[in-house]
Amino acid sequence: MTNLARTSPIRIAVFISGGGTTLRNLIEKIQSGDLSAEIAVVISSDQNAGGLSYAIQADIPTCVAQWNSSTTAADYRDVIFGVCRDADVELVVMGGFLKHVLIPEDFEGRVINIHPSLIPAFCGRGYYGLHVHRAVLERGTKVTGCTVHFVDNEFDHGPIIEQRCVSVEEDDTPESLARRVFQQECEALPETIRKFSEQKLVIEGRRVRIRN
Repeated sequence: MTNLARTSPIRIAVFISGGGTTLRNLIEKIQSGDLSAEIAVVISSDQNAGGLSYAIQADIPTCVAQWNSSTTAADYRDVIFGVCRDADVELVVMGGFLKHVLIPEDFEGRVINIHPSLIPAFCGRGYYGLHVHRAVLERGTKVTGCTVHFVDNEFDHGPIIEQRCVSVEEDDTPESLARRVFQQECEALPETIRKFSEQKLVIEGRRVRIRN
């Protein structure tokens, strides 16, 4: 797929469902030269997703793939990954993508997700955005953070690549905690993309080994 001495940016697709803050961060990292990547396409599960505006401003092709009552999981998988194949995407990045999607065989080990907690805590169906941070505060957890992981066919379940910790402060609100966790997400996700593009990530069962 790639080689360790690649000279061209890795081609990625970014999947979004909402405001697109993760997408915005990746665009900024690429434009500043901090990340050697090209966003080949942005796919949204919602035609009203605010994040689409970031893609449009950056002249990135977009696709809206909405789920309706007649859509099957296989249909949805075929549509969105068909777009990725047509765009010669090497890596799919889920950045706030709220639809469960099946991973086709040719994309196994080529889809990653960023989640705003330390998996396996506060993850799975229904745990997204501020729902995660409210749950952290209600439980009285002292440490939280973010996780980047490979995606399989279960919610927030695939092998963990990267985790970064954030202390929970006594006066935290869901919003303040979300801001500090997002600061870590902004570094963890681009770093994972770099390691993937350099073929440094090796999946061994449920574990990911980082090659030097």
